[in-house]
Order: sequence, then C-alpha cells, then structure tokens
Amino acid sequence: MSDSNMNLPPLVTSRREMLARCGTGLGMLGLAGVLCDDGSAQAATTDAAAGYGNPMAPKPAHFAGKAKHVIHIFANGGCSHVDTFDPKPLLEKYAGKPVPNNLKTERKTGAAFPSPFKFKKHGECGHEISDLFPHLAKHADDLCIVRSMFADVPNHEPSLMLMNTGAFPLTRPSFGSWLTYGLGTENQNLPGFLVMCPGGYPIKGAENWRSAFLPGVYQGTYIDTQHTAIDKLIENIRNTAVSPEQQSQQLALLDDLNRKHREVRDADGALDARIQSFQLAAGMQLEASDAFDVSREPQHVLDAYGPGNQARQLLIARRLVERGVRYVQLWHGAGQPWDNHDDIERRHRELAGQCDQGIGALLADLKQRGLLDETLVLFGGEFGRTPTVELPAAGQNGGKVNGRDHNHYGFTVWMAGGGVRGGHVHGATDDFGFQAVKDRVHVHDLHATLLHTLGFDHTKLTYRYAGRDFRLTDVHGRVVHELLA
Repeated sequence: MSDSNMNLPPLVTSRREMLARCGTGLGMLGLAGVLCDDGSAQAATTDAAAGYGNPMAPKPAHFAGKAKHVIHIFANGGCSHVDTFDPKPLLEKYAGKPVPNNLKTERKTGAAFPSPFKFKKHGECGHEISDLFPHLAKHADDLCIVRSMFADVPNHEPSLMLMNTGAFPLTRPSFGSWLTYGLGTENQNLPGFLVMCPGGYPIKGAENWRSAFLPGVYQGTYIDTQHTAIDKLIENIRNTAVSPEQQSQQLALLDDLNRKHREVRDADGALDARIQSFQLAAGMQLEASDAFDVSREPQHVLDAYGPGNQARQLLIARRLVERGVRYVQLWHGAGQPWDNHDDIERRHRELAGQCDQGIGALLADLKQRGLLDETLVLFGGEFGRTPTVELPAAGQNGGKVNGRDHNHYGFTVWMAGGGVRGGHVHGATDDFGFQAVKDRVHVHDLHATLLHTLGFDHTKLTYRYAGRDFRLTDVHGRVVHELLA
C-alpha cells in the first residue's frame, strides 16, 4: 500500500451520497447551472458551513446600529390599547350607545365600552398612561409609544406568527432567529436567542421562536420559568455520572469525531446544529447556573423587581443581556392571559400587576448599568381589543357583558432604549380607538424599524431557500424614521 493511500478519508458513504455521485447526480449539475450563475446556489447550501467553526460568532451588521440586544416582552393574547396607552375619552360620551363604525369584528360587539381605568399624564413628555402601570409610568420619558399599529387578521394564530416571524400562511424564521443569523452572539456559553414562558408553551408553541429554513443553530432555546431550581429550569444542566474532567475529555473526543464526520460531507445544516448544540450544552454547564440564579442579586435589586414569575424572568433577562445574549423574549404566561373577552377590569388589573413593577425595575436597572442605550426593549401583543363591548354568544363569556373582542385594525406597542425616540408618541387611532388612521405602522414596518436600530437594512438581510431570497419583512416594510432617536 502506498503512503498516499494512508491519508484518504474513511470510506463511509450513504445511499443518498452514492446516488448523487453516480449518474443520478448529473441532474444536480443542471440545477447548478440554473441557480448558480451568480453563486446563489452555493449561498443556499453553504451559509451554515461558512462559519462552521463557530456559526454563532459575533458578525458585523450592515452599518453601526445603536442596539446590540433585544428584550421582547410579549403581552400574549392582545392587551387592550384603550385601557393602557391610548386613552379615548369619547367612549365615556358614547357609553352604552352605538359607535359609528363599519368594521367587521371577529365576534359580535355592542355599544361603546369606556375604560374602567384612569389615565394621567406622566413625565416631561406628558405621555398618557393608565393607572394599570404606575411603575412603568415613571419611565414615560424613555418610552416611544406607537399608537397606530395594525395587523392583518383578528385571530391569535396568524397574528402571533405575523408578529414573531413576519408571516402567517407558512412557517418562517422568527425575529430572534434572523437576528442571531445576522449578528451571532457575544457569549458562546449561553444561547444567543432565549425564550422564557412560565407554565408551558403559548399558542403555536415553538413555531413562535423556531428557525424554520435558517440553520437550526439559530432557533430559540425555551425555558419554563415557573421553576426556580436550576436543575428543573434547565434540564441536564449537571452531569452526575462523570467528573467534569472526564466529561471534558468525552466532549473533546465527540467534537473531534463530529468534525471528521463533517469534513467528508457536503454542507448539512442539521449536522452543524447538532454539533453546535453539544458545544453550547457544555458551555451552559459553566455559565447558565450563574446567569439564571437571581438569588445572587443583592436584596435591594430583588425588592425592586418584586415577587412572582414575571418579575423573576425580567431580572433574568437583564442578567442575560448583561452577559451578551442577543435576543430574549419574555412571554406573559402560556395560553391567552391578556385575551379578556369578559371581566376585563379584574383580569387586566391582575395581569398588569404581575409585570408592571418588574418592567419599571428592568428599565431602571438597564439605565443604571449603562445598558439601556444598547438594549432595545419592546412591549406589546399580537393585536389590541375593541372599544366596544363583546356580546355573549351561546356558551361564551358566562353571559357577561364586560370584556372586549380582538382588534387588529389598531393597537399599541411601546419601545425603550436601543436607539428609539424616548418621550415620543407616534400615530393615532380614530376617536374611539377602533382603527389606526394617522401615520399607520404595519407589523412589517415595525420589524424593518427594529432591524434598522440593530444595524440592518431589512431588504438585505436575506437567506436563499427554495430558489428565492427570503427576509423577515418578505416583500414589504419600511423604516419608520420618526421612531428613531
């Protein structure tokens, strides 16, 4: 045997590889000719492999963005804009009377339903915020409130997909996946994209944070924050079978085998994701215990955030971005907590009470640590609620007439930090709060603007899949420059 034969790769060939390398594989040459004149086919298959050594390594954006991290507080189910950040005093005048309106609602609604909450002006900017959020209201001058949001349909599932992935007919990569694909992350011992939701998955589950056709390394990592013990919060965080030294040796051997396996195969995003997951799991054993353990915080910090799951995960979010995590999404519970078709006064007050103190503390904490300028905080749901009362249908609402239906025609989100214009109110709904009528902002526009704060031209952050270049905003979206500082 000649010495040259000693360096050949192992003869491990799958059936698919054998067919591709034989006559059937000639068809691939024709496909390459169709797609690859400008290198597009190569881009489609090698994006994951290009940074194989570390696909989550920090990467430059298109230009210098002001934001480096995102904390997205998702008010799941759709909180009512006319009860929180968009006061409509005309509802008092029309209380119990029909509202001039020809908009179709998902369920039958009746007369005007005035807000049971009181609004006051706050800060030098004079933001009008209801008494549901007294702690948040102290940070009015940091808030950029968008009162003219609108979506496409009044159903939870498609609206959740639109807000999280920019599309609802088919599954698409989530915002966090696009961001980690574009920027990587600053801490290789923690996931770049983390999702916290106490008590289980929300509607549509992991589709809200999946990577879809992007390489699997960019999918969000889900944490159930109803647990406080680190072993329950993150499964298998400790290996009790072997010593740390033995485990390190095992992982080094596994990594070596994986790399040799990878070197003799074409680009395989699934394989890359598996390799990266082992590396990430090892890193998390070193750092996750510290990052998620809020008991290490001083008592005055714990007191500032307050008690409960929501407060704890808001504090964890600060600890994560402080450690370089790129995107943290916080769900306000599973199911439909803000989806109050009845008893909206009691339920909205209860829900706001769970998060208001923690959100106020988060903004103060980020600012005190010099992190707010580089951390974009976003609060909102998938849509708003009607200014008219929902009428009970057979078997629904318990016969109560004290709630609101879904409303995608007009709703509110707010942002803070990360290059947005604090103390600013953008756009408006009509006098009753039914639909956005001034300086309207579609969800695609919001996504384009958020990406801009992070340094991306939303039309150029693309991934080639199935013969076309996809992006978060699809073929839509415009940057709303009025929202930017």
